[in-house]
This record gives sequence, C-alpha cells and structure tokens, in this order.
Amino acid sequence: MQYYAYKLGTTNLQFVPSFRYLGHIITKMQSDNDDIQREIKNTFIRTNILIRKFNKCSYYVKCMLFRSYCLSLYDIALWHKYTATCLNNFSSCYKCIKSFFGYSRRYSLTQALLETGLPSFDTIIHNSACTFTRS
Repeated sequence: MQYYAYKLGTTNLQFVPSFRYLGHIITKMQSDNDDIQREIKNTFIRTNILIRKFNKCSYYVKCMLFRSYCLSLYDIALWHKYTATCLNNFSSCYKCIKSFFGYSRRYSLTQALLETGLPSFDTIIHNSACTFTRS
C-alpha cells in the first residue's frame, strides 16, 4: 500500500527515494552521499577517457585538459550533509591525477600537485564553498 501525501488536481503525487535535478542528486534523507558517489564515478570515467585519448599529449595540454574536463565540479558547493567516509572516498579518487600524468603509485600526491600546478582536493572544496557563500 502506497501512501500519497499530496494531491494535484485529481492526481496523487508519489514520493521517490531520490531524483536528479539539474545534475544534482537529491534524496529524501537530504544527504549528499549519493551525489558524491556519482561524482566519484564520473571522476574515474573522465580520467580514464583522458588517459585513453590524450596520453601522448604534452604536459601543458594534459594540465589544461585535466583542469577543464575533470575539475569542473559545479555542484560541490551544494554539499552540506554527508559522511566523512564518503568525502574521504572522493578525496582518494583525486589521486587519479598521478595515473594521468604518468607518476608512479608511490609518488607523493602533494609533490605531483605542486609540479602540475593543480589545486588540491581541499582547496577545491574550500574555494567552491566560499564562492557559493559570497554569491
């Protein structure tokens, strides 16, 4: 038996556990974990596409591609209710930078970020939150 709380005209409106609105996943629990998981998956997909298609490009071209294709995280400023585990998983997937630029697995991520001039994960989260609050 389904419970209908609202009616629009003669139509009963159903509740759904989650839905996508403008690319952002909204859940009935108002948690952003599902949206973070979606972004983790997209980061790996985008990085694998870049590795497959642009692995032989120059260092400068790789930096520009990674900035424009993998760091366009427009909805992360909306994240406010999530578990620390979920955000740590997203932070650890940021290590895909090393595979795209050809660094070994044991190479320091901080050193790789300094050499490429790319922002760290914490910087991206902080800047997006500040920009969102300012606007």
